[in-house]
Amino acid sequence: MGRKSLKETRRLEIIKVFYQVAKKEGYENTSIAKIAKVMDINPSLIIHYFDTKEGLTYELIDHILDRYLLIYTIKHKGQASLADLQKTIEMLFSKKWNLLFDDGLFYTFYALAFREKKIKLKYKLILDSLRNGLTKMIEQCNAQGLTNVDDPQVAADFIFVMVDGVYFYLSMESDKKAYSERLAYYKQKAYATLCISPVKVVSAPVC
Repeated sequence: MGRKSLKETRRLEIIKVFYQVAKKEGYENTSIAKIAKVMDINPSLIIHYFDTKEGLTYELIDHILDRYLLIYTIKHKGQASLADLQKTIEMLFSKKWNLLFDDGLFYTFYALAFREKKIKLKYKLILDSLRNGLTKMIEQCNAQGLTNVDDPQVAADFIFVMVDGVYFYLSMESDKKAYSERLAYYKQKAYATLCISPVKVVSAPVC
């Protein structure tokens, strides 16, 4: 048990350093040798755990998926509240969400998905998992009479279409005020889609 724990700890450490090096140097310029140099370890140790740079890439994408799915942590297991749903919308349309994964790496891996089937499947898993998580949360709120969304799956898909689009658009925006205003605008559209009030006004649904 102890050895397994140590192994997983070391693997996660390597994945995190890989992310930081790739974020700084660019994915194409990142090598196992560079990662090993930053960590002050022998490159053979990284190869022992991941075999290749591609293996590291796959595990990094899995790690990012786990980080994304943390937004669906709810106070009452299996029973999302209106506050949980509002908190999720706030998180999706926030700088914190955007910073979970570096834009440069996200779109680099996205481009690779068109050439590598395994990466494409992993990206699809990320997108499907996020949409399914939000769908389930809306369904639970519907069941309690907290929301009245006709088709939770369609609503969740629409919200994530906005999320995907807005962050690509805003990645080109250097004006901080314009960035915040556009992000707030699309967040309000998400609330309108669910017919609920923003998180700071929790009195009653808006429709």
